[in-house]
Amino acid sequence: MKTIILRRLSLLTAPGLKTDLLTSGMVVSDQVTVDGGKVIVPVNVPTGYSGDLAAVKAMIEEQLHSLDGIDTPLVVLTAERPAAPEPAAPEPPKLRKRPTEAPGRDMRPHSAAIPGIRTIIAVASGKGGVGKSTTAANLALGLQALGLKVGLLDADIYGPSMPSLLNVHTRPEVEDDRVMPIEQYGLKTMSMGYMMEEDKPVIWRGPMVVTALMQMTREVNWGALDVLVLDMPPGTGDAQLTMAQQFPLQGAVIVSTPQDLALIDARKGLKMFKDVDVPIFGIIENMSTFICPHCGKASDIFGHGGAEEDARRLGVPFLGAVPLHMTIRETSDAGMPVVAAEPDGPHAKIYRDIALKIAARLFPEDDED
Repeated sequence: MKTIILRRLSLLTAPGLKTDLLTSGMVVSDQVTVDGGKVIVPVNVPTGYSGDLAAVKAMIEEQLHSLDGIDTPLVVLTAERPAAPEPAAPEPPKLRKRPTEAPGRDMRPHSAAIPGIRTIIAVASGKGGVGKSTTAANLALGLQALGLKVGLLDADIYGPSMPSLLNVHTRPEVEDDRVMPIEQYGLKTMSMGYMMEEDKPVIWRGPMVVTALMQMTREVNWGALDVLVLDMPPGTGDAQLTMAQQFPLQGAVIVSTPQDLALIDARKGLKMFKDVDVPIFGIIENMSTFICPHCGKASDIFGHGGAEEDARRLGVPFLGAVPLHMTIRETSDAGMPVVAAEPDGPHAKIYRDIALKIAARLFPEDDED
């Protein structure tokens, strides 16, 4: 099938170019991914290209739709043509610092810039392996338990966790040229992992990742949502900075484990959001304390209280501590986060309490009614 697709693409020439998509390098054969009826075609837009990118995208989609066996083509543009000419090497954007936040209402926008989505929050960490995705999934379910309509976007292109965390093994459908989110446990969800083979790595450059994330947000038919939870990629690189700047975020939640090594990176993530004027809703200390299931004794494997101390020192709210517990791990591995698996259990209560604090920041006007 991939050979047929590449042959078809070799017959297409982008407006403004003299050679076909493959010869010009706009499409690289090794980057085209085929998984059953799902096809992902990254398009490398040349520097200074002045052609119609929308026409290029539509031309490729039309060619793929005409092939039998393909039901979901995804064309990912690695760059957007600016509305006005820009210098060949533009200076990086200047980051605007904000003072340490005082408690209470901040100056968030009252409506999201994406139609139908009322608010967007980011769940982020400075490094991987601290339980950010598990936290994001359970917080989304905790917000839903408050009666809110919630979506969950797995924005970690290189290591998407939501297919496993939510036990989703189907492919999203496309209706009227828009991708339909997959509903699971009452959440509307989307992940690049839904479109890729589980054991196949994504070898994409930074601009391609950023553009894919923008398309996953703006070209998905989310419908009406009170909250869209972004499970951010770990770290503070180009993708994270671009998302923090270009997504209409109402706030960010930082996840860290208690030990110093994790907290150093968590501070970097927190500072990145502050520098681009995104309010910090607070810090969550994950894997805070381990309770032995046999003797009941508490052990601070990764330390304890470090995130709370950092939050106090940095002047941001401490949202709560989540223990390192077998139940949270087992339910996550089983594809049903603990808030869905044991909604009345003690661990679900921790996530729901944190979700309530976040909702109070998202919708302060509701508290005034």
